[in-house]
Amino acid sequence: MIDRQLHRSFSVVVCAYTEERWEDILAAVASVRCQSMPATETLLVVDHNETLRARLEAEYAAPAVTPADGGEVRVLANAGPRGLSAGRNTGIAAARGEFVAFLDDDAVAERDWLRYLSAGYGDPRVMAVGGRTLPAWAAGGRPAWFPQEFDWVVGCTYRGLPPGKVRVRNVLGGNASFRRTAFDAAGGFATGIGRDGDKRPLGCEETELCIRLSEALPHALLLIDDRAVIHHKVPEARSGFGYFRSRAYAEGLSKALVARSVGAGKGLESERRYATRVLPAGVVRGLRDAVRGRERGGAGRAGAIVAGVLTTAAGYVVGSARARRGAVTFSSGPISPVTPSGPSAPASARESPRGAVV
Repeated sequence: MIDRQLHRSFSVVVCAYTEERWEDILAAVASVRCQSMPATETLLVVDHNETLRARLEAEYAAPAVTPADGGEVRVLANAGPRGLSAGRNTGIAAARGEFVAFLDDDAVAERDWLRYLSAGYGDPRVMAVGGRTLPAWAAGGRPAWFPQEFDWVVGCTYRGLPPGKVRVRNVLGGNASFRRTAFDAAGGFATGIGRDGDKRPLGCEETELCIRLSEALPHALLLIDDRAVIHHKVPEARSGFGYFRSRAYAEGLSKALVARSVGAGKGLESERRYATRVLPAGVVRGLRDAVRGRERGGAGRAGAIVAGVLTTAAGYVVGSARARRGAVTFSSGPISPVTPSGPSAPASARESPRGAVV
């Protein structure tokens, strides 16, 4: 039975960009609509793909889908520049809920996901609550060489994060929620940092936002509750060492942008502990497993950790140099109201200022 005190108003934003993930998108929406604590609405934001937008709109058109089926589903076109950050800002602008949660389009949430996210907001100082993201590996499972310390490469919770319900510097964007008032204080997601479709897999947009939020509201609390679980699909194409290396390099580029935005001290605070404690322990564990023959792939995991560190560091050096030359720019700002147009627009645009980064 749902505790009615925890039944808060949540808008869930799912950003999509390609028809290749059609079945994944439907599964993600279905998992939201089956929550033990129902969402107020699911907002499907399509990133500059009119064919996909029209197809999704037809899929979720009334009267085939009604609030009684598990919450309203609205399909929106990304009102900003191409990319995940602007898509999320479009969802924030259109959200009707007191809280806004984000779910990746290739992930499914467990039934109590929203209930546990909601439980974290009992303290009014809490501005963001994230959860735990588990990898759903393609056929064959996790590669023996792939270290759990680098599960962030495939968008999942990695070894080294503290268990339970804990305070953190930033939540992870594919499984996160915020009070809507957090965006009034800090603005939206910065464009120029996060992903843009299938281009280089940049990230860290949620890190930069959370640091800005903590600067704007010094007493704000950001939490992770590992009971709020989603399962993130990891296709075979992302299980190879080539993607591992590319994603690690892109992470270095992204960290350089974050450091430029908020300063290296805050931008790399958590990463220092990760690099000096978690990763060395992972190398030792892998080598020990290899020597003892306890677990297949121990030496490979140790080697992958070293390679991942070096590749990320290389990306950070290159990204820092580009930032100094002014070769990379990004922007963040207040959320502005979305003014929908075309057949995907709801009956009326929201009037309160929430909207998109420019």
